[in-house]
Amino acid sequence: MNKPVFGFAFAAAILCAQSTASIAGLAWMSGQWSGRTGNAASEEHWMAPAGGAMLGVSRVVSGDRMAFFEYMRIETRPDGIYYVAQPGGKPPTSFKLVRSGPALAVFENPAHDHPKVITYRLDGRNSMVAIIEGDENGKHRRQEFRFVRAAGPAGVK
Repeated sequence: MNKPVFGFAFAAAILCAQSTASIAGLAWMSGQWSGRTGNAASEEHWMAPAGGAMLGVSRVVSGDRMAFFEYMRIETRPDGIYYVAQPGGKPPTSFKLVRSGPALAVFENPAHDHPKVITYRLDGRNSMVAIIEGDENGKHRRQEFRFVRAAGPAGVK
């Protein structure tokens, strides 16, 4: 009796398809998002999932100057999906996806000081909440950023 033989290329294609399908579940994060906290305007831009990854960038503008920026990506690795943050262009820090759903993504890195947890949650069709939390100077700190889906050309107004 002949047994089916699956080659490496076939197995790799199946694994890649499974990984891509998993990250496709985060497509709701894609697009341009903007929000305000007091005098500061924030924006995040996420590219749609493709090739097992999503690319993102964010910035905060306070008054007439950029107060903060960050490069971000969500990528598929052999052991899961990771959010990789590079605030201010610093070396990358990875956070593993530990929980997700149709409108939720929770990434954790217990070894990191602040943040330890990054949460994205869709709050209605055109509203998204990003939460970062962790320890800072011996105290637990939680920051929440509320965004609405931006229409038209990119840019903080």
